[in-house]
Amino acid sequence: MTVIRAAITQTTWTGDKESMIKRHEDFARAAASQGAQVICFQELFYGPYFGIVQDKKYYEFAEPADGPVVQRFQALAKELSLVMILPIYEEAMPGVYYNTAVVVDSDGSVVGKYRKNHIPHLDRFWEKFYFRPGNLGWPVFETSIGKVGVTICYDRHFPEGWRMLGLAGAQIVFNPNASKPGLSNRLWELEQTGAAAANGYYVLVPNRVGTEDNEFGDEAVNFYGTSYVADPQGNYVGEVGSGSEEQLIVRDLDLDRIRQVRDDWQFYRDRRPDAYGLIVEP
Repeated sequence: MTVIRAAITQTTWTGDKESMIKRHEDFARAAASQGAQVICFQELFYGPYFGIVQDKKYYEFAEPADGPVVQRFQALAKELSLVMILPIYEEAMPGVYYNTAVVVDSDGSVVGKYRKNHIPHLDRFWEKFYFRPGNLGWPVFETSIGKVGVTICYDRHFPEGWRMLGLAGAQIVFNPNASKPGLSNRLWELEQTGAAAANGYYVLVPNRVGTEDNEFGDEAVNFYGTSYVADPQGNYVGEVGSGSEEQLIVRDLDLDRIRQVRDDWQFYRDRRPDAYGLIVEP
């Protein structure tokens, strides 16, 4: 039996970047002390969720994918022998920014990065002001804990991405979020659990939690937390996270379950890509 101990986190904006970084360093140390081998933080983890407004001052949170924040967590990953999924605001060049997750292996090396493919633009999710759509496809990363994929928040509404990751061999898919009450509440329960079951892999879903009114005042939204882990049958692994409190969630993932579930449900065998032409038409 191959068991991976994984951690996800949820917190709210502290009010400054350095304390936010320190909080996530503390999360990583706490996870490692509990035997975790991999950790994933929430979307845009070291800053506020600035999509609430459209203000170019937040471009200052962008850094290169090999910038100071990633370098700092590379060193920590090596120290703790911990794989890290780091959802950052990436600057490719001045004026060109992506919503990115950098994957760092347990030896501190950068395995690669994923850029959010689907960019929303609706009330208090004004992301097209901040991000270009991703241009790296759906990479799957070979890490010391297995084959890892990433989607980011709004990506979860598009089943094609989940299937692309499964076809590329993903065993564990992380979906860092900044999700608030409203249209997404029921989808939150359905989509990631459904993706786990439809594709026969683990899905780990960290979300922001709380109200960032220290940054946005009356425009702030209440992120609902409830971070969770879904197994390859779509069941929750342990309890769902708090809807209001900061939390570190640590769960054991039995990777042998992936083969068992896929042998029971032959979704990959019974696919009919020859019948799906409309899906890839623009």
